Amino acid sequence: MIAMVAVLYFVTIAPNQKKQKAWQAMLDALKSGDRVTTTGGLRGVVLQVKDDVVIVRIPPDNLKLEFVKSAISAVTTDEAKS
Repeated sequence: MIAMVAVLYFVTIAPNQKKQKAWQAMLDALKSGDRVTTTGGLRGVVLQVKDDVVIVRIPPDNLKLEFVKSAISAVTTDEAKS
């Protein structure tokens, strides 16, 4: 029984914790000028980062939208496009 719990931990819980830590580190490193994608699928450029809020400029009309940091799902860098 103990071996099954250990296997369950290493197969499901540990990878999720690692993924959560990486996502939190990405949010902590967020800065002005970063290209981001939100959980809703909107893509834009970060204009300003506050405590728990990010202001993002969305093309083509250059709309400025305010998002909670946790709504950012990915940061897209120029190196990733190359």
